[in-house]
Amino acid sequence: MAVPPGGPLRGELRVPGDKSISHRALLLAALADGVSSISGLSDGADVAATAAAVRALGAATEPAGGHLQVRGGELRAPPGPIDVGNSGTTIRLLAGIAAGCPFTTVLGGDASVNRRPMGRVTEPLRLMGAEVDGVEGGRRAPLRITGGELHGICWQPPVASAQVKGAVLLAGLFADGETVVREPVPTRAHTEEMLAAFGADVRAAGGEVAVRASRPAPFDLAVPGDPSAAAFWIVGAAIVPGSEVTVLDTYHGQARDGYLRVLQRMGADVTATPTGDRRVRLTCRAGPLRGVTVAASEIADLIDEIPVLAVAAATADGPTRFEGAGELRHKESDRLRSVLAGLATLGAPAEVEGDTLVVHGGARLRAGPLDAAGDHRIAMAFCIGALAAAGEETIISGWRSVATSYPGFVEDLARCRES
Repeated sequence: MAVPPGGPLRGELRVPGDKSISHRALLLAALADGVSSISGLSDGADVAATAAAVRALGAATEPAGGHLQVRGGELRAPPGPIDVGNSGTTIRLLAGIAAGCPFTTVLGGDASVNRRPMGRVTEPLRLMGAEVDGVEGGRRAPLRITGGELHGICWQPPVASAQVKGAVLLAGLFADGETVVREPVPTRAHTEEMLAAFGADVRAAGGEVAVRASRPAPFDLAVPGDPSAAAFWIVGAAIVPGSEVTVLDTYHGQARDGYLRVLQRMGADVTATPTGDRRVRLTCRAGPLRGVTVAASEIADLIDEIPVLAVAAATADGPTRFEGAGELRHKESDRLRSVLAGLATLGAPAEVEGDTLVVHGGARLRAGPLDAAGDHRIAMAFCIGALAAAGEETIISGWRSVATSYPGFVEDLARCRES
């Protein structure tokens, strides 16, 4: 992918449907006894992997007039191993459902997924009564899960993770008694919000989420735009001189707006106008930024946006610190390493101190060859950085990874540059 420097970003756009909501919508539709209708699903490869997984478990899916209809309620043993591709969300959430099913399910993915830590999911599922085996005793995929006969537990994840919470809650839908997850810090609330909206027996209060054996009812859902995708355009508008971009119909809820709060502290001219039903219209205009400290307690709210926030920090006046960001080492790539490498290529000084990423700021970005390390968020973050770089075009290798979450990114970029 060649990214030439150029003029400002301008215009309005819609980003793909929220990836987190899309995954959960497909899984809950597979559990619901009847036909659910979903519009606005993410068109990325990760969500396609979840759709393929629910079909392998017996759900039927059919496009119908801009919607996807899913007939669920009768899960069955898959005909073979389920390949989740590059989707860590799919394998972790699906593990929770597999733990409740009275048959054996084998889950695996590509090399990136199979390197990622799974013990944080398999440990509570074992405590609930599932039989789990896998690489390194179930600490890595592929995983072999034989479910059924579960009982509720009270679980506090060792790290803040909406995926771990979601896996345990989904398993709890099959368990005898109450299943409780106590979060060390709040994480994305999509699983419990959607379970409640669709009629499952769930309660959430005081840092705890609990479920009892139940099933969601069939539902109709319009998936809002993905704030993690919107973040690229908001940062681009903030750092490319003369820019003004509006992103329409974006989800705005618990643990999904942390990147906006950080940008506002940095001095970005960004506004979020509510448009109803946890949706906002985001508008950002270019302007100077200043360095800030992002505390460890904030990281769970913006873990996916740190790569592009680091690009913004490179242009800011003064250093920016992302404290407690060690979980970035366990994403599609080692994102701490990938961010450091990308910033170095663009001429922006940065370093890692333990689990803290420090971006020193004040850089005059320059073009250069970048390796996305097969990571979609790294590819898009440094494409945005390249827009503000001086010199010749920036060549980004590993660009195909963008299809994981945002296949139409290049087309949207072209529209914003032509407006």
